[in-house]
Amino acid sequence: MVKNELMKYSCPLGKAMSALGSKWKPIIVLVIKDRKLRFGELAVRINVISRKVLTDQLREMQTDGLIIREEFKELPPRVEYSLTEKGLALLPILYLLEEWEAKFTAEDFKSEKSCNVLDKEIKKAVNV
Repeated sequence: MVKNELMKYSCPLGKAMSALGSKWKPIIVLVIKDRKLRFGELAVRINVISRKVLTDQLREMQTDGLIIREEFKELPPRVEYSLTEKGLALLPILYLLEEWEAKFTAEDFKSEKSCNVLDKEIKKAVNV
């Protein structure tokens, strides 16, 4: 179902799934968390997403009221992204989804790389 078709319905779950319908939006929310990140920082932290898709997802998330795009009139131009109150409210829900998946994932199927390992690799790549 197309996003515009989902938005026609007054069902709260339909609207929520429309706002978070892509595989990237929840990941972007978890990466931004409670801080401000520039586009380049987001691109490095989520290095498996193309810059075009990241741009498109950020625009949709801004339209859906999940993120704030703050533009600075500097040379070179600088843009920072942060979560709105609505976006921040998603964090506990996404953490619960992580716990839910971990609980029901068989040990045989668990990846060698957990999110914690990936977080450490990202911090190393960005020199945090």
